[in-house]
Order: sequence, then C-alpha cells, then structure tokens
Amino acid sequence: MSSLLAFLFVLGVLIFVHELGHFLMARRLGVRVLTFSLGFGPKILKVKRGDTVYCISAIPLGGYVKMAGESLHEEGAPSEGVSSDVVERTRRGAPDEFMSRSKWERFQVLVAGPAMNVILAILVMWVVLYQGAEVPAYEQEPPVVGLVVDGSPAARAGIVVGERIVSVAGRAVDTWDALVVAVLPRAEREIPIVVRDTAGRERTLQIVPDARTEFEMGDLGVGPAMHPQVRDVAPGDPADLGGVEAGDVILAINGEPVSGADLVDRIGGSAGTPLSLTVRREGRTEELRVTPVERGDRAVIGVGFWPTEMRIVEPDLIEAFQMSLVRNYEWSGLIFETLGGLLTAETSPRQLVGPVGIAQLSGAASEAGLVPLFTLMALISLNLGILNLLPIPVLDGGHIFIMGMESVARRDFSARVKERMLLAGFVVMMMLMVTVIYMDLTRIQWIEGLMPWR
Repeated sequence: MSSLLAFLFVLGVLIFVHELGHFLMARRLGVRVLTFSLGFGPKILKVKRGDTVYCISAIPLGGYVKMAGESLHEEGAPSEGVSSDVVERTRRGAPDEFMSRSKWERFQVLVAGPAMNVILAILVMWVVLYQGAEVPAYEQEPPVVGLVVDGSPAARAGIVVGERIVSVAGRAVDTWDALVVAVLPRAEREIPIVVRDTAGRERTLQIVPDARTEFEMGDLGVGPAMHPQVRDVAPGDPADLGGVEAGDVILAINGEPVSGADLVDRIGGSAGTPLSLTVRREGRTEELRVTPVERGDRAVIGVGFWPTEMRIVEPDLIEAFQMSLVRNYEWSGLIFETLGGLLTAETSPRQLVGPVGIAQLSGAASEAGLVPLFTLMALISLNLGILNLLPIPVLDGGHIFIMGMESVARRDFSARVKERMLLAGFVVMMMLMVTVIYMDLTRIQWIEGLMPWR
C-alpha cells in the first residue's frame, strides 16, 4: 500500500506538472483548451470551467490536454500539401484553434510540457540540497582502490589495492562518483579500463563488469579505503573516558588498519583488553587507549559510527541552486548515455524501469524518508522531460520533429502521411512499453517463477 500511494503521489505530480505546462502555454497564446485530464480512459471525476473540462481518468499512467483544432481531421486543420508559408498567412480555421497557429507558437505549446518537468527536477533538487546532508567523503575523492572483492572482475583482471583507476571505456574518471556512473550502464560488456600504479605506470585492462541487482548495474568489485567515523559518544563509556570524540575517524586498532565492516568484530571480542586506537581528528593523527566493557554477549566502547568517513554539505540558497543544476546536468548525461547504450546494445534493457519498477522504487524511497522520495521524483521528472523530447511520433518531440521536417520541406505533410508517422510512433511506443513492463515483472520473484524460459 505504501508503494502504491508513493507511486500515485510521484506520478500524479509529474503528470500534472507536464500537462500544466501544455495548458498554460496554450492559454497564454490564446488556444482554446477543451480537456485537461490526469490519466487516460473513462473519466472518474470531472468538472467544467469555461470551455475546459478538468477531469481525473481511470488509468493513472499519463494524461493529456486536448486543444480545439488539434486533430488532423478537425475543421481548421491546414489543407493537405499546402505550402507552409501560405498556411502561416491564411491561418485557416478559428484563431483560437491549435492548428491555426504558427509553427513557432505550436512549438512553444509542445515543448512547454517537457520544459516544466525539467524545471520541476531542478526546483525539487534545489530544495532537497538546501536541506543539507551528510554524504560519504570518498564520493568526490580520486578512485584509488582500497578494496578488491575476491573473485570480482577487478580481482580477475589483476587490479590491486593502491592503484588508481584513470579511465573507463575511454572516459576519464576523476572521482568515485564518476567511476560508478561510467561502469553502471556497462554490465557484462567488455570495456577497456586504464589503471595507474603507485609508481605512476599505467596499463590498460579489458574487464567485463558483473551485473548487480535486478537492474543489472555494472560493478567492478572495487571500493575505496573506508574507515569508520565516530557519530556520537556515550558519556561515561570507555570511548568517552579514553578521549574519543564525535567526528574522529578510526584508522587502526593496535596498529592494524580497520574498516567499518570489521570494527564491531574487532572490539566485540576484546572485553577487558586495552586497545590502541589510531584516529584522525581535524587533519592530525592521535593515539588513544580504550578498554572495551562487556555488555550482553559482546564488548563495546560506547560509540555510534558511520561505516565510512562522512562530509557535511550545508549549501546556502545560491550554492544549492548551482548544485541542483550540476546534479541535473550529470543525470542528463547519464540518461543520454543509457539511451545511446541501448541503441548500440552496450546497455542492458533490464536497466529500464516502467510503472511497476517506479512503484517499487517509490515505496522504498518513501520508507527511507522525504529526501529520498523527492530525489527520486526529481530524477523521474528529468527522465520524463528528456524522453518526451525524443523524435518519436506521438511524443511531444515527435510532433516537434514533424514540424521541423515540414519547415525544411517548406510544405505541410498530408494528413495521411502524418497519420502513418503517428501510427509508426505508436507501434514503437507500444513495443517499448511491453519491453519495459516485461522487465518490471521479471524483477518480481513469484512472477519470474512462472516464466520457465527465465
């Protein structure tokens, strides 16, 4: 139920904003709007105000704005084969009909929906980032290998701790964030990876990333050196008595490096045994001594910790807006890269997410809190804005593409030609929808069990 409610909230907001863009631009240009609908199919609720019927329809997987004179066969549509400059001068039909407006005006109406989704993504991330956050410090650090998973693609290729990953598939990677983005869409595809050892020597390795999770995201099996960071210290406990402070990064115990994964085990078996903690505090290294005490079946020192060092991001209003622009720019690049990978078969179609997948992600994000939910909303809104601009007939970008071709040809296409183009676009969209929904269903365990070919 939480997944369903979160899904309806996210999708409802995105559809409303998209259609609101078309509606407001049409009204601004004096085009009469007949219907503003959230959803498709039978109308559940409707109310008429002026010339417009506002309604909520039964199938919540989209929406539409119907404008007067929008159909190819409605009175007022341009005549077949008429020169476009003649159409612009004569403006056949009533002036408040869509097809009677100039191509520039129709372009504004069509592009307003996707533009509103892009603007929403920027605004939502602006608000999210302005809240501030604690994020892993390594994300913006150079990808120097601190961990190689046994049996992973990186281990099989011979990558060792201390080497720095320089580039992936010809793309330079300066941070761990950039490395993840470069590898993520390339699961089970051989790619060249350049690594540099501690002596500065570079070598190129051909590696096939593993496919992780049900979305088949590429993974090399490497990670940064992650040292636990103290989040809080319980007053009067061994850590407090030994001088441990919130914010300390624990580098080693008794001289041996320690990670967040084994900190609890290293301390848990040392009740009554003094331990030497090497910590980093405000850029300097200190040695502290603590003696764990037994509580229940484990020894503790009285600290809460993050598994890796964190950094606090607290931007002001302007910085948050700039960060939102950068984040959406990076997301856009990933979206285009994924689309390109699908066309060249470098990216698995299982990375596509449809209604079922969005519902699952929305439910998980809502359980994690408002920040993850609104971050997901921004990402999906950006996807919706970009995908709607693809030159596929039936999409906004398809209609814009057809108008562009008419402008180049200096002649409007006939209604029959446009119908065939729209039909071809509809077939493409249906094939894509079937593929995406199939991929969604295969991620549900009990449904996948009903597919003997899987």
